[in-house]
Amino acid sequence: MGTDSSAFHDFERAGWERASEHYGDAFGALTSQTSEALLNAAQVTTGTRLLDVATGPGFIAGAAAARGATVVGLDFSSAMIAKARQRHPSLTFREGDAEALPFDAGWFDVVVMNFGLLHLARPDVAIGEAHRVLRRGGRYALTVWAAPEQTVGFGIVLEAVKAHGNPNVPLPEGPPFFRFSAAEEFGRTLEHAGFSNIEVRTLALAWRLRSADAVFEAVSRGGVRTAALLRAQMPDALAAIRAAVRCGVERYATDDAFVLPMPAVLASATRT
Repeated sequence: MGTDSSAFHDFERAGWERASEHYGDAFGALTSQTSEALLNAAQVTTGTRLLDVATGPGFIAGAAAARGATVVGLDFSSAMIAKARQRHPSLTFREGDAEALPFDAGWFDVVVMNFGLLHLARPDVAIGEAHRVLRRGGRYALTVWAAPEQTVGFGIVLEAVKAHGNPNVPLPEGPPFFRFSAAEEFGRTLEHAGFSNIEVRTLALAWRLRSADAVFEAVSRGGVRTAALLRAQMPDALAAIRAAVRCGVERYATDDAFVLPMPAVLASATRT
C-alpha cells in the first residue's frame, strides 16, 4: 500500500507546531554540530545566496549568515519560523513547503537542508525543487541521520518500544525514516534528480547529556514520529519504555555526562 502523502504531510506539520517549543533545547546542541561541515560542503562564502530549507529555529541559517551569506530560511511550521525570527531577527524567514518552493528557478547559489528530508512526505519532490531553484553550478548539501544501529539514542528508544510496547500503533504512513542513511540510495536519488559531483560521507556526532532521562524527554517532546509513537503507548508500557531507555543511556556514562554516538550522513552535489 502506498503512503498518503497529504495525511503524512499534515501529521508532520502539526507535529512540528507542537514540538517547536522543545526542539531547540532537545536537539539543538546535537543537530547544530553539522553546521561547519554542511556549509563547507556547500562552499558557502561571503555573498552566497543561500536557501535553508526546513530551517527550524534557524541554526544553520545563522551559521551561514555569520559567513557573510545572504540567507533565506524556510519552514512549513509557522511556530518554527517564529522561533527562527526570534533567534535571528535580522535574517529573512518565511513559511513555505519544501515540496513546492516559492522561488523562481535558478535563484539561489546554494540550498541546504539539515535533517529536514526525514520529515517530508515526498522527499524526491523536495530534492527536485532544490534542483529547480539552484543556478547552474550551484551547490546542494543536506544531512540525515545514520542507521539506528549507529545512532545510539534512536536505537535505544526503538528497541525499548519493541521490547516493552507496541511499535505498530496506527500513525500516518510516511517514507522510511532511515531511507537515506544508505549512501548508495542517497547518491542514486541525487543523480536521478539531475545533480552531479555527488559526495556522501558520515559525520561523527556525539550527543552529550546531563541526565540519563534526557533522551526519552528529547524524543517524546522535541520530535514528531517517535513522539507520536510514544504518546500512543499504554501507561504501563510507556513507563517500562522510559525505564529501558534510561538503562540504555546509562551504559554511555562518563565522569560528568552521558555521551551517545549519533552519526549523521552528509550528502553534497552540484546542480548541472
